[in-house]
This record gives sequence, structure tokens and C-alpha cells, in this order.
Amino acid sequence: MTDARSSGADTARALPAAGAVFDLRLHGVRGSLPMATTSVARYGGATICIELRVAGRVLIFDAGSGIHPAGQALRAEGVREIDLFLSHWHYDHTIGLPFFAPLYCPETRLTLWSGHAATGPARELLAGLMRAPYFPVGPEVFRATLETRDFDPPETFDLAPGLRIRTLALNHPGSATAYRVEAGGRALCIVTDVEHVPGVLDPAVTAFVAGADLMLYDSMYDDGDMCSHCGFGHSSWQQALRIARAAGVGRVGFVHHAPFRTDDALDAIATAAATEFPGAFVARQGMRIAL
Repeated sequence: MTDARSSGADTARALPAAGAVFDLRLHGVRGSLPMATTSVARYGGATICIELRVAGRVLIFDAGSGIHPAGQALRAEGVREIDLFLSHWHYDHTIGLPFFAPLYCPETRLTLWSGHAATGPARELLAGLMRAPYFPVGPEVFRATLETRDFDPPETFDLAPGLRIRTLALNHPGSATAYRVEAGGRALCIVTDVEHVPGVLDPAVTAFVAGADLMLYDSMYDDGDMCSHCGFGHSSWQQALRIARAAGVGRVGFVHHAPFRTDDALDAIATAAATEFPGAFVARQGMRIAL
């Protein structure tokens, strides 16, 4: 696997490695709140949005503020078929959804996957997100063909021959869904948002990510933050490494950076993590990874 070493326009134009099964683009890696300060300029301030090209399909995971530039690029490219998977409906993971350009294109067919059937159908949750007095217009302004798929983890989906999506419910207020994408003998796991019990490896999460080539994991905190943030629904970068070692994960990327985590602080985490686990890295907005 190779990954882009820089962020921004040069990274966005980089070509995936020859023979790669997954082409991964990180449009947003921040958690909780979009940030626009100079102290986060290098790692980025947009909230979670991950684009995956695999088996000729375009998959988007989460609709944080990073989905806005993603949508502009997809529409300019003329992409017409999109699967959008939500980990959950908290604002930082859905705030960009009403601003996703392909939804306003009549030629677009978008399937919205929501692993929260128990809390209500996705169409109702979307309507609740886009209603007065919180938003000026409702989903009726969309011109795309929009299909919603409600499910309860741990359901598994075969999107195409040889392309399988596995799901897992996570420990997070209101729950969240982890995704494991399998294709061409490769596996990618996206595990955010999740809270761990200090000193305990969640057996379900560990089994879910076992043998993955890459795991993107909720690393909002470090171990020292956990005692003062119990119940907030997030994990630490050290826990990401513990899970990766126990599960035989090839590489682990830290995502969902806390709003207060500056570029300098993330640099320090990257340095510390690399000494413990050579396959660890801190995700940057604009990063592109071939797998």
C-alpha cells in the first residue's frame, strides 16, 4: 500500500498505485466541530468525509463538512452513481449533507445507507435535519434520485460481485456504525465514533478489524484525556494501536481529531505512534491512499 505524503491540490491529483484495489480520499478528518484556524491548517479542519473508489463504484463514508468539496469534485467529474454510508446522524457527520452538490443533479442516483433503523427511517432523519427553524429548505429541493436503505448492524451487504460491506454497532451515545469493506483480497475498516473502556480491548471491534490492511480509527483523545471525557463516545490513538496489534492490522490511521488538537500536537502524536507501530499515521485532510 502507498499513501500520499502531502495534502492539498497535489495530493488530489495523484494517481493510485498500479494494482491498487482501493483508492481512498480523505476529504475531512476532524471531529465534533469544523475548524478554520491557522493552528489546524496542515491536518485540516473539515469534519469526517471519506471517499472510496473500489470495483468501479464510488462510496462515501459520512457527510461532515468535508463532503462539500468532495461533492463539487464528483459533480465536475460527472459521477452519477454514489453510495453514501453514514456512521450515525450526529451533526459533525451530517452537517455537509444538504450541501452535497450531486444531490442537486437530476442525473445522479444516490443510495443513502443508515445503520440506525431503530431510531427512525433515514428519510425522516434527513427531513429532521433539514427543517425550520434549523434549515431554510427541506429534502424536496434535491433533484437527484435518492434511495434510502435502513439497516441494523451487524448486517452484511454485497454491493457488487466481489465487493462486500460488513457492519458493526459501536459504543457511542445513540450508537454508531463501523464499516469493513472487502474486495480483491483487501480489507479497509472505518471505525468511528467509538468509546473504549480503559484497559479493555473490545472483543467485537478487535474481531471486526482482524487482518485488515488498513483501519481508520477514532483517535479523538489520548489515554490521558479518557478519564475526563468518560461518556463522550470517543477513543484514543493509543487504543487504536493496541487494537491494531491484537487484530493483526497492517496499517492504522488516526481520524476524528479533536477540535482542540493543533497541527503541532498531531505532529507529536505521529512521531510517538511511529515508534510504537511503524504502520501508524495521523490522517490529513486531502490525503489520498492507494491500497
